[in-house]
Amino acid sequence: MEEKYENWTKEFMESWKQLDWKRTLETLDKNVEYYENPIDSPCKNFDEVINLWNVVAENQKDIEYKYKIVSFNEKTCIINWQMTRVMTKTKIKQEIDGIFQISLNEEGKCTFFKQWRFTR
Repeated sequence: MEEKYENWTKEFMESWKQLDWKRTLETLDKNVEYYENPIDSPCKNFDEVINLWNVVAENQKDIEYKYKIVSFNEKTCIINWQMTRVMTKTKIKQEIDGIFQISLNEEGKCTFFKQWRFTR
């Protein structure tokens, strides 16, 4: 079971690092319940998720990351991740420490995605 979460996280993070947002979207089920911010409502539809990701290649670069699966069961996985990136317009280097809460379907696509993150 941990292997499916490991595979999903590697693909999600590596496609993000490569700025391949279309590949990142392929890790998500089209009906994903997607929370970009834990205190906001989830995206209304997959087009809203696309709109969040289609600017990634334009607004960030030099991404490095690491992660650790903290906890998992049959329904949910908690992942702690850290990232550094440079915002292309401002040239500011950001450090991020975050948590993903995910659920995957039998095909390994994410059906529930919620993140918490702190950016420095």
